Amino acid sequence: MKIIFAGSPAYALPALKALHQKYGVAGVITQPDKPVGRKKVLTPTPVKQFATEHGIPVLDCPKIRDHVEEVKSLSGDIMITCAYGQILSKQLLQAFPLGVWNLHASLLPKFRGASPIQSAILAGESHTGVTVMRTEEALDSGDILLVKRCEVGDKTYGELSDELSVLSAEAALEAIEYIAAGHPQVLLQDEAQATYCKKIKKEDARVSFDDAAVAVRRINAMSPSPLAYCSLNGVQLNIYRAQLCDCPADGRPGEVVRADKKGIVVKCQNGAFSILQAQFAGGKPLSASDLVNGRKIKAGDILD
Repeated sequence: MKIIFAGSPAYALPALKALHQKYGVAGVITQPDKPVGRKKVLTPTPVKQFATEHGIPVLDCPKIRDHVEEVKSLSGDIMITCAYGQILSKQLLQAFPLGVWNLHASLLPKFRGASPIQSAILAGESHTGVTVMRTEEALDSGDILLVKRCEVGDKTYGELSDELSVLSAEAALEAIEYIAAGHPQVLLQDEAQATYCKKIKKEDARVSFDDAAVAVRRINAMSPSPLAYCSLNGVQLNIYRAQLCDCPADGRPGEVVRADKKGIVVKCQNGAFSILQAQFAGGKPLSASDLVNGRKIKAGDILD
């Protein structure tokens, strides 16, 4: 079986590495090189870097739908996609006798779309996971081959993403085993239960002080990127991590009602949360104790 892998960011690397180590990957499709850093150095995707280092042929076209014949020339039997970043045309989907299968980071049909990991945290889900589904022209609507689950807990986006990345590798290997065995059983998605999530923008990361539980989920969902934020005395404050805490009797929404080495407690209209790590614009991330010791944040301050 000749496997073609489509993916771009570091998130996709465990799946690519696992497939290449066990089966050998015949070709990689990824996004084009992009300028990175202040000097705008043209940099390949992590997936392309791995493929190049291991002598795997690479296609990195701006619009893969315009390069169907090049994809066909790879002579793949099956394609596995993971965080690739482009929509596949019908012609591309038909180019693989054993189909195109996507490793999607949610328990489908929930959270179809661009931000499934962050959306699961924002929604307060207790569990999420990786779904291996047959790719169709409609967004994340294909038949389900298998599912791997994990707890969300109080993980940040970065932590949960790392866990799901590893699960994606496990799911990819299991998927190939099922498909290689012939006629794998699949499950239709329940369209009535489908939900969709959009690409996260910076304005989605602003913290509100209405409900503490919602604020904590937003902070965790945006860490380490794009980072939840508010402001103190006109200066932007980025918050990396927070947790719910006991609600003090006094204080108005956004007020710092306690500031010590254990945390920086912020009152909300409903409940309170403790900031554990934060960063002022232009500075470096600091623990709550360092923020307090440096008198950067003190009781009585108002965040907005």
